[in-house]
Amino acid sequence: MMMRLSSIIPLLAEEGWMRRAQRRRRRGGQTGPNVFAELLLRLRPIGLALRATPPLRGGEFCLYLFAILIGAVSSAFAQVSEPPSLQFARPQGPAAPPPVITLQDALERAKQVDAPYHLAIADAAVAREDRVQAKSALLPTASHTTQYLGTQGNGRAPSGRFVTNDGVHVYRSWGIVHQDINPNTFYKSSYRRAQAAEALAAAKVEIAQRGLAVTVTRNYYALVTSQRKYATAQQSFQQAQRFLEITQQQENAGQVAHSDVVKAQVQYEQQRQGLQEAMLGMENTRLNLAVLLFPELNENFTVVDDLDSARTLPPFSEVQTMAGNQNPDIRVAQEALRQATQDVRIAQNALLPSLAIDGNYGIEANAFALHSVVAAAPQYGPLPNLGYYVVGNFTLPVFDWGIRRSKIRQAQTREQQARVELTQVQRQLLGNLYLFYNEALTARSAVDGLRRAADLAAESLRLIVLRYQAGESTALEVVDAQNTLVQARNAYDDAQTRYRVALATLQTVTGAF
Repeated sequence: MMMRLSSIIPLLAEEGWMRRAQRRRRRGGQTGPNVFAELLLRLRPIGLALRATPPLRGGEFCLYLFAILIGAVSSAFAQVSEPPSLQFARPQGPAAPPPVITLQDALERAKQVDAPYHLAIADAAVAREDRVQAKSALLPTASHTTQYLGTQGNGRAPSGRFVTNDGVHVYRSWGIVHQDINPNTFYKSSYRRAQAAEALAAAKVEIAQRGLAVTVTRNYYALVTSQRKYATAQQSFQQAQRFLEITQQQENAGQVAHSDVVKAQVQYEQQRQGLQEAMLGMENTRLNLAVLLFPELNENFTVVDDLDSARTLPPFSEVQTMAGNQNPDIRVAQEALRQATQDVRIAQNALLPSLAIDGNYGIEANAFALHSVVAAAPQYGPLPNLGYYVVGNFTLPVFDWGIRRSKIRQAQTREQQARVELTQVQRQLLGNLYLFYNEALTARSAVDGLRRAADLAAESLRLIVLRYQAGESTALEVVDAQNTLVQARNAYDDAQTRYRVALATLQTVTGAF
């Protein structure tokens, strides 16, 4: 009785059994290898390679089958080396369960701890108080003062040794109302300048917020991408490990040369190193994001992988409209010009006259009382002390060696520079609008193309491995297909992150959409 050995083995390793074996290998939480699945996986390439063998007699067939089964079973029970593990130095975090942080959560956390953003908020608060003070300076002020003037006596005159005083003891207790009436009061130049400064500071807060959103988005999705790359590196390491086992088995069966084993060993070591680099990259991106999100460095958190649910890019006409209406950089330049214009007005107002009025009400007497005897005229007896007097001060600038004119020229120079900066910002805004939109458009197109490329690379690797097991492909083609799959998947992940960052960058010009 004669039969082909290759006609038995494919029956043992038929497609249905193979699929179940592969599912068992991929099942999460499995603590050990499934021996029967491993046996089938190892029998299939041997059976395919032996299809061309001549028919064997019964005794020879049993010997061959026994030898193959022994080798396959021992290979199935062999320990599979674990992926490399590095013990990185990590900051000590709380023992609580790790919080799940979405992108919106990350943005809110970053606002609470980011120093430049808080500096912009503080500047806006200071500018708001400056505006309040400038408005109050336009209104009258009220105050009260109490004084005692003690003068050395001369023994004869009641006024003492200082002729300006009415007695040795003088008491003053006044309520004072003061009002400045000058060009700034009428034109409100200082108040309008403070309003411009407040609006400028508020626009800078929005700029800081949008810039922080770009930074957080970039670091958030850098962590998501690094986690994906780590998963890809793990899978690539397992594929390289599996390919090394296949080449060793086929070398033992005399089907391939030792050079294939060497090539598989080189690929295994490269993928092993790539897995360690992916672990390092994931650790670095987690640290970078933790610095942005937590007041105390803490890596105990997880992020949500929502790269596949990115928002749609609006049409350019809509983006252009939003950029014209909601751009804080334009507002900063406009308010800076408005501020410089008010500086010119303030400098010009210094050439005009001003008036200051003080109204005083109270007592100035030789006794701290409502009625008392005047020391210089005791013959009149007690007199009322309570009363008022008004002081008006009119100031007319005449000559100051050109100082005021020089200040006007300085203010005009700054105003002209602010105009130039405004036009520059407008041109830069228009350029950035086209630049950022085209970047987002290209990134979105790259996502679609690289998704197809990653799928094709995975299918290509599957087919090439099957061809290699059948003896129709070389080890070099398998290695090249493995590397191509890693590159395609990493490029796809990078493209998704690039699109997310491009959208966030575009929103620095347009605002949220």
